[in-house]
Amino acid sequence: MRPFAKSEEIPTATVLEGIKDRPCILAADDQQHVLEAIELLLRPQGYDVETARSPALVREALATGSYDSVLIDLNYTRDTTSGREGLDLLSEIVAQDNTTPVIVMTAWANIDLAVEAMRRGARDFIQKPWENERLLAILRTQVELHRALREAQRLAAQNRLLQAEGRPQFIATAPAMQPLLSAMTRVGPSDANVLITGEHPSHDRRKHRRGP
Repeated sequence: MRPFAKSEEIPTATVLEGIKDRPCILAADDQQHVLEAIELLLRPQGYDVETARSPALVREALATGSYDSVLIDLNYTRDTTSGREGLDLLSEIVAQDNTTPVIVMTAWANIDLAVEAMRRGARDFIQKPWENERLLAILRTQVELHRALREAQRLAAQNRLLQAEGRPQFIATAPAMQPLLSAMTRVGPSDANVLITGEHPSHDRRKHRRGP
């Protein structure tokens, strides 16, 4: 049997340093041993992995779950060489949510297929047997980009809420500000008067910045 991952030693639990929560990856392939190989590689590196053996099961998973990245094979039982079934699935995923990074893989890689996959919205392309370090590097990059995008979207949504009724726009990412933002979201629609108290360090700093 041809291996689906080249033999390499990957340090356990070092690849995801700096990422707070365990990322969840959806992996799709019609061959069970390929999915098992992916799980064996990713779980020790700090990933949660869900698997699907057909495009239909991928659609079901995406309808009910949220993933940091989707890793899909391009060839399934309908057509084992052209990649058409996987490309169609890729187009569906991107149309549904173009923020979730999709990485495609196949044992029948060629330049035209890779170009078509990228044109349809794939973030990257990997050929079986994959190199463990390259697959892990791709996943880490895409997970970090995906989470940064989600955070930017969250902040933009908060700012849109604060701009309603003429509120000034600001960005607050410090953990200490999260309870305040949550309280503002709850009381914003009401007519209640709210008093916000706290220190004024910026005023104090200004007093001490006099000089030449």
